[in-house]
Amino acid sequence: MFFIYGILTNILFLLSPIIFVFRILKKKEDINRFQEKYCFYSRKNFQKTIWFHAVSVGELMSIIPIINKLEKNKKIKKIIITSSTVSSSKIFKKQKFKKTIHKFFPLDTNFLTNKFINFWKPEVAIFVDSEIWPNMIKNLEKHQIPIILLNARFTRSSFKKWLIVKSFAKKIFGMISIALPQNTETKKYLKILGIKKIIPAGNIKYYGQKITLDKKNLELFRKLKKFKVLCAGSTHNTEEILISKLHIELKKYLPNLLTVIIPRHINRSEDIINDLDKFKLNVVKHSTKQKISKKTDIYLVDTFGETKNFYNLSNIAFLGGSIVNHGGQNPLEAARLGNYIINGPNIGNFTEIYDYLKKNKISYTTSKIFKMRDIVLSKINKKLPLNKRKKIFDNGNKILDKNVHIIEKYIQ
Repeated sequence: MFFIYGILTNILFLLSPIIFVFRILKKKEDINRFQEKYCFYSRKNFQKTIWFHAVSVGELMSIIPIINKLEKNKKIKKIIITSSTVSSSKIFKKQKFKKTIHKFFPLDTNFLTNKFINFWKPEVAIFVDSEIWPNMIKNLEKHQIPIILLNARFTRSSFKKWLIVKSFAKKIFGMISIALPQNTETKKYLKILGIKKIIPAGNIKYYGQKITLDKKNLELFRKLKKFKVLCAGSTHNTEEILISKLHIELKKYLPNLLTVIIPRHINRSEDIINDLDKFKLNVVKHSTKQKISKKTDIYLVDTFGETKNFYNLSNIAFLGGSIVNHGGQNPLEAARLGNYIINGPNIGNFTEIYDYLKKNKISYTTSKIFKMRDIVLSKINKKLPLNKRKKIFDNGNKILDKNVHIIEKYIQ
């Protein structure tokens, strides 16, 4: 099976220049850095590194607190984070790391993965969530580099896909030194797939730092203080239409309502505006810095890394990816910042987190507009109580410390 996989990845490698041209035109690749995916680097590397791979924004954000703690470890001289998306590289630029650099993950061919390993000399390779690249894992194992699967998450559907090639899967997963699953379902799947050492460590996305109002936040607060704010975070295609209908319904009861929409992919902003035009809603884009008037209905956040600022100014938030068949987005950031949560029924990516929030009367599941309306009206004037928020913070701190402890043990 490795032979067949090798042929397929080599064909992809030959086609990749054409693919990259299209992706660059669509702004899905960085024209100045896409060469990193072929392992062309501007500077030589003389140090051994600790390597994390986080495919995109969500995975990168989840490991930032771990990187912050590891940077304080004097034994660690250099950390490299790889990811695959332009949006994640933009998020990385906003961080103030001292020992940590970012590169794009190479194409998963035998030649390029060997080249990457020989160049960066990782002492340990840490893959976040469910990132499995067969050639890279095979070559890491050949170089006797420990492989950690951090915050591992496999859904039933992804598990079934691996079972189609079970013997191949067992070879790959058998090379992983240790897995730290975020839930009991994943633990069960990983055991079947052949990982020998599994330590349940909890979901690191429980962790989150307390936010303080800086100058930018205060400016935003002044901008929005006259309004009742409903946040719709990490929305996917068609969910903005649902939120628009909800906004129209709520306006009958809340004339000073402002609905803030934060799409999961900001490159969809113009498409969203076109959809909302059909409802004759007044939309202001965050990037334009245009004034918000009483006539403004929707404030569309079309910039990266500002979600926290808006959650900090609302009391209730709708979490996207839960109406469409996506599996939901992480609701904890919104809850930590004082929001009650409304979500649709498709929350398979964060089942245990939503169970926890539901048990503590923080989240409410529905896809019906009138039910959403009633929940918003009952919660929009109430910040989530501090004791409930503290519980989430304390739980997150314990999970973070456990994960960091296990990683540092391997590094030592």
